[in-house]
Amino acid sequence: MLTQDQVMDALSKVLDPEIRRPLTELKMIDFVEIESSSVKVGVLLTVSGCPMRTEISDSVKSAILKLDEHLNISIEFSVMSDEQRANLRLHLKGGVERENPFNNPNNLTKVIAIASGKGGVGKSSLTVNLAVALTQLGRTVGIIDADIYGHSIPRLLNALGAPTMVEGMMMPPQNHGIKVISTLPFKKGGVNEPVAFRGPMLHKMLEQFLVDVWWGDLDFLLIDLPPGTGDVAISMAHLVPTSQVIVVTSGHEASAEVAIRAGVLAHHLKQRVIGVIENLSGLVVPETGQLIDVFGMGAGLEIAKQLSAATNSNIDLLGTIPIDPQVRLGGDSGEPIILSHPDAPAAKAIKSIAKTLSVMPRGLVGQTLKIDPV
Repeated sequence: MLTQDQVMDALSKVLDPEIRRPLTELKMIDFVEIESSSVKVGVLLTVSGCPMRTEISDSVKSAILKLDEHLNISIEFSVMSDEQRANLRLHLKGGVERENPFNNPNNLTKVIAIASGKGGVGKSSLTVNLAVALTQLGRTVGIIDADIYGHSIPRLLNALGAPTMVEGMMMPPQNHGIKVISTLPFKKGGVNEPVAFRGPMLHKMLEQFLVDVWWGDLDFLLIDLPPGTGDVAISMAHLVPTSQVIVVTSGHEASAEVAIRAGVLAHHLKQRVIGVIENLSGLVVPETGQLIDVFGMGAGLEIAKQLSAATNSNIDLLGTIPIDPQVRLGGDSGEPIILSHPDAPAAKAIKSIAKTLSVMPRGLVGQTLKIDPV
């Protein structure tokens, strides 16, 4: 006869879709009742309007049916008490009320800021496609849309929902396996409402994205910075000193000049520039495969050379990505080109860059070496 221990063991393999931890560990299983060939499971949701209710129900039923496919299973949902939610938050935060997890010496997440000197070089769409490509390599990825004024990541990723709030902790919306947070869910007027923040408010919002969002165990956190060398770029370096920077440019000289300034700023802020990406680098003719020089080509390599000299380090050109209308179409529909047209030259170039990033060491900038003088 089926036992409660067997059912609980099966449920220990069911992960919460947002938190990615077992339901049993999160104390979301309220009770298990077994009677003959029927099993009734009580599940505690974090909030009454939990968007993952159906997914959790399906996963619980599927796990128990593996024990006996003839079982009759019913799920009874209820909501955690304030005390249970508070305990959940403390459990997830490791007993600490509020901290920046990416400054913890034991945190292994690679935090990479995607920077550009000017707008219009495809930085945000590149960030989203890099994130998708990294997930395809088996990495867990989150994105902070740090372009507070011009946020575009939620639409590009089709992750337009609001975060679920648990005792002041935000469970970020996600799509394609990627967690994302931006200013969009916090604007009562929706997409068209402008954000009118001065520098201190920008810093505070970026800090909240790092501290008050439940990111879980990420391999990569990508930060889509606004163009230029302003408040957010400086705050990012101060809030996460171990963050690394990728500089994105298009191929023409005007873009290259301002992109170099973005890289030099990162160096002055003690961040490590790990590479340059040249985006919009020629248009591929479908019939011949020939590249047409539209916005200029070759500036990426020159930027990498100049930044290497300016920072006295070795900064490589990580890749060049050709123009492809499918990048724009995919951004409009929330279906990145990596998924919609994986064999397109642009998609292949992005996947090659992601593969390079996936094996690149994290670096020691900003980390404590735990060495004591004898």
